[in-house]
Amino acid sequence: MFDTVLVANRGEIAVRVIRTLRELGVRSVAVFSDADADARHVREADTAVRIGPPPAAESYLSVPALLEAARRTGAQAVHPGYGFLAENAAFAAACAEAGLTFIGPPASAISLMGDKIRAKETVSAAGVPVVPGSSGSGLTDAQLESAAREIGTPVLLKPSAGGGGKGMRLVRDAEVLAEEIAAARREARSSFGDDTLLVERWIDRPRHIEIQVLADAHGNVIHLGERECSLQRRHQKIIEEAPSVLLTPETRAAMGEAAVQAARSCGYVGAGTVEFIVPGNDPASYYFMEMNTRLQVEHPVTELITGLDLVEWQLRVASGEQLPYAQEDIRLTGWAIEARVCAEDPSRGFLPSGGTVLALREPQGGGVRTDSGLSEGVPVGSLYDPMLSKVIAYGPDRATAIRKLRAALADTVILGVPTNAGFLRRLLAHPDVISGNLDTGLVEREAEGLVPDGVPDEVYAAAAAVRREVLEPRPDAGGWTDPFSVPSGWRTGGTPAPLVFPLRVSGADPVTYEAPASATVTADRVSVELDGTVGHFHRSGDWLGRDGDTWHVQDHDPVEASLSGAGRGGADTLAAPMPGTVTVVKVAVGDEVEAGQSLLVVEAMKMEHVISAPHAGTVTELDVTAGATVAMDQILAVVAPREDS
Repeated sequence: MFDTVLVANRGEIAVRVIRTLRELGVRSVAVFSDADADARHVREADTAVRIGPPPAAESYLSVPALLEAARRTGAQAVHPGYGFLAENAAFAAACAEAGLTFIGPPASAISLMGDKIRAKETVSAAGVPVVPGSSGSGLTDAQLESAAREIGTPVLLKPSAGGGGKGMRLVRDAEVLAEEIAAARREARSSFGDDTLLVERWIDRPRHIEIQVLADAHGNVIHLGERECSLQRRHQKIIEEAPSVLLTPETRAAMGEAAVQAARSCGYVGAGTVEFIVPGNDPASYYFMEMNTRLQVEHPVTELITGLDLVEWQLRVASGEQLPYAQEDIRLTGWAIEARVCAEDPSRGFLPSGGTVLALREPQGGGVRTDSGLSEGVPVGSLYDPMLSKVIAYGPDRATAIRKLRAALADTVILGVPTNAGFLRRLLAHPDVISGNLDTGLVEREAEGLVPDGVPDEVYAAAAAVRREVLEPRPDAGGWTDPFSVPSGWRTGGTPAPLVFPLRVSGADPVTYEAPASATVTADRVSVELDGTVGHFHRSGDWLGRDGDTWHVQDHDPVEASLSGAGRGGADTLAAPMPGTVTVVKVAVGDEVEAGQSLLVVEAMKMEHVISAPHAGTVTELDVTAGATVAMDQILAVVAPREDS
């Protein structure tokens, strides 16, 4: 076993790897950019090395900086986590050249499986069924469009490099193929530095099933069962479970053997995942999609049902150990389900969010595990992936695991940064999720109904109660309270005036709300009674949280609002929907534009958002340039309407 391992990543996966290193008695080295100097993974490692400024390209993606950090700290091996350079063959090769063990597969396997086109050809030759689609690498836009038309819509455009749903486009209308190909190339280039695309037949209402494999350098390859990953949004997994209700023992064995053959076909070593797409109405049919040559985000559910620590076995295999297990030794016991908590705001169309973590509570124990990179006081910005933590629950059966996970999400408190925790809790209560009737389009179809319509009255009541508490006078040293400082609403000759507060929540109309007569307010909690029901909230400053949902309730000043940028141009004004970076500016002041025309592109947390003209008119103001960093709701441009529009 190694003495010292450098973890070439950040956030929750870095914390997760460091935990196993500590359990094995291996010294851990964290790396960090200037944006992460106070991050949790930096504090929990045995030592940490600064590797550059905040942009990932100058820090976490800098191979020279990572290798120098390993040299300075005497590391013998590098664990890449997932994301960043985890599936970068050049990085794996560079580690080997520097005398470091790369805790992952050989560079040759990463290169082969990282190219989805070559990967499909390789596993197909090994007898693994693949999704029908385009053939050949380096196809031009015209060739991609021709292949898509030949396959017939709907089709899926996919980057040949990378994964995680980045750059993927589902195209149902052949008339927009050219536009979608351009967008897919742009996002692929931004995410992976490679804009090579392929096109595949889209299978309606598919299920996403993946098989965990484990291989050593002595020729032994086994699988650890499947994970159901069909609950996705924008091709990104948000809830995963193991095992799957879909598979029979016979199908599980057949898919597991196909995954093993796929791993053997590329000379795989270490922990990896073979992903399949399965027609929901024909589970016995399955098609290889891709192989992830790294640890998966959802690996904890496999750990819980097998009892194996996958990070530990990555380390043991990388240090030359032989797997002590045959396939028949692997037993799947119980059920595990995981939810990814992300910095995104469901009430704003799931756009990336940000802020500073003001209050944090993450459940652990009793069949619940939270893998997290969060800590109080740490800012969450727009530079990196939006996933903040993972909440995982285990039980003897699926119903128990789901019930425990919903309770754990309700008990998760992250104030200061909008997250999707409340949305995930409601999704887990959806009848189709409960019954196991899943497909990759379920979340998109049902998302609107799982987002609360407006702000509950009790939120405003709690916010008003907090403000009343702030106004309450404190007795002096002698115990006397000035009666004129008490906010009683007293006035001469009449009923006391109600104590009301003008309040606003982003995305909702301002309200004026009366402080409830009955309320209990402490430093971190507030309880209010409304219509005979008592509601309990976590609080920190202007933030309130309950059952995974959070609200930032601020004081509303109508005069200030009328003078702010939000009131400057009304419907003519285009504001940033999320904190991020302007990557594309397509217009200039004075340009005539049409309604719906794309004007700018804002990117945050690896997600692009197109800013379009609200109506036909003239660009009269343009306040940003490409490369500019913008805050949420910052004014970007103003389009004066055309007189005849």
